Amino acid sequence: MLPDDLCARLRDTLLEQEFTTTGVRELLGPGAHGALTRGEPEAAARATREAGGLGSLVRLFLLSGTEEKPPLPELDALVVGGLLTAGPDGYRAAMDLRPYGEADVGVGAAGDADWYVLSDLDTPAARQDRDHVTGVGGASLTLASSLVRTPVRETLDLGTGCGVQALHASRFSGRVVATDVAPKALAVARATLALSGVRGVELVEGPWFAPVADREFDAIVSNPPFVPGPERVEYVYRDSGQAGDAALAGLLADLPARLRPGGRAQLLGSWLHVRGEDWPDRVRSWVPAGCDAWILQREVTDPALHVGTWQRDAGLDLSAPATRAAASEWLDWLDAERVEAVGFGFLLLRRRADGGPGTVVVEDLQGELADPLNIEMAEWMDRIDWLGTHASDEALLGARLRLSPGATLERYGVASEEGWAEAGAAVVLADGPQWRHEVDEPAAALLAGCSGALPLEELFHLLAFAHDRPVDALVQAALPAVREFVRHGVLVPA
Repeated sequence: MLPDDLCARLRDTLLEQEFTTTGVRELLGPGAHGALTRGEPEAAARATREAGGLGSLVRLFLLSGTEEKPPLPELDALVVGGLLTAGPDGYRAAMDLRPYGEADVGVGAAGDADWYVLSDLDTPAARQDRDHVTGVGGASLTLASSLVRTPVRETLDLGTGCGVQALHASRFSGRVVATDVAPKALAVARATLALSGVRGVELVEGPWFAPVADREFDAIVSNPPFVPGPERVEYVYRDSGQAGDAALAGLLADLPARLRPGGRAQLLGSWLHVRGEDWPDRVRSWVPAGCDAWILQREVTDPALHVGTWQRDAGLDLSAPATRAAASEWLDWLDAERVEAVGFGFLLLRRRADGGPGTVVVEDLQGELADPLNIEMAEWMDRIDWLGTHASDEALLGARLRLSPGATLERYGVASEEGWAEAGAAVVLADGPQWRHEVDEPAAALLAGCSGALPLEELFHLLAFAHDRPVDALVQAALPAVREFVRHGVLVPA
């Protein structure tokens, strides 16, 4: 693998040639860049014809081309280090190298972090390597976009892979420790960090928490092997070696011991929907006492789609007899375990600083996720804290709340013989997860009245008078909804 000093010289060359996220985007233009993102390379290739050194780098690393002599230092050393291969027609990339930055996950401006991510090539043959090191994929981008960026002293990147999460953690952490069970992954991560100019990350080999068993952290981030299946390890990056979702349950159980009081952990995971069991209750049971947890289910797939998706991810030919046999074995296992579906999503866990009972919320993420979740994750913890200090009805009724600027009221109807008949109304948030809450007329009126001028108790008295209802009945019926409105950011403390 590439030594640090060679990575430093290579970084200088890549920056000099403007092989950055901004430079590549400006060279290609929006049309060709969008086509390349969709896996359509020809428009990008045409845009590089007269682009000199930058065009050569784009063709070499982003278009899988061959270059007679790319503008890189010490080509022989790069061949020995495994970045390039040399043949009679020139040099070709032996690993995937691409510019990357905070802007790629929507949490920073272009050019504010010129990083480079090294990984194995994303070809069908390469993906079938047991120790394959994946690059910047959908899962890593999804997790990175959700990371709370409140500064901390020390972050653990558990199962770092190519080092993507360690890069992001370096922006909000005084110190980063990154672990992985695969020596190859740690070597790739070391090169990623060196190419990105990120120093001081401690890389440690070992499974799960074994390498840091005597340490605590302020934040933990992990994109662990989360693909539920039989008890086996075909691919290190995705298979935990434990059956089903047992590895995720065990990871959640172990997290508090590795977190300092008040520390947070963020990870991705998959869980089984088992016939005859309520999946939220099942996942909720994994959260240890003394922790707040927010578990957001983003996707649900049926068993056949689950198996097919991950066989495609491994670069397998789904029509090949061996692949079909493996799929049949996997489906048999899911059927024997009474699995109806497989859920996937985000997990946020915080060790309570006061050691008290935690708040655990398990829910579905509604609609499309248009914005990064990092701000929502941070605000969720703040809202839980606020609700904790206003746990009694008396405290909540004395609070002043205001409606979020992003909240809108939608009314909808159904067709009837007389035309459209109003059927209901909902309050929808335009930002973040775009939460949607069905509301009746008194609830809609209450929300409209939340300007921060009056305490909630006075608003209920006005509402009771306007709707000719007993105030106590309104309060008892509405306070649970008010707490939900606060938790989702529909109402915010004034």
